[in-house]
Amino acid sequence: MDIKLINIGFGNIVSANRIIAIVSPESAPIKRIITEARDRGMLVDATYGRRTRAVVITDSDHVILSAVQPETVAHRLGGKEPASPAIEETGE
Repeated sequence: MDIKLINIGFGNIVSANRIIAIVSPESAPIKRIITEARDRGMLVDATYGRRTRAVVITDSDHVILSAVQPETVAHRLGGKEPASPAIEETGE
């Protein structure tokens, strides 16, 4: 089995094989899922204190908060954007 990793922002990486859904945190049902995950100890906050823009739900019932837009995470999952920013080297 090939393991694919997705950058969800600020160097945080999640296994793409475990992702069930990537959703926006604004709706009441998603807020309820976040609260329940926090109570169960299954919430991973990867926002580094910034505003939550995406909620990643995994097959292990973990809920991961990300400061990156859901569309950006989805593009990375689809392979349309690099998993991490490219570092350009300057040659002298």
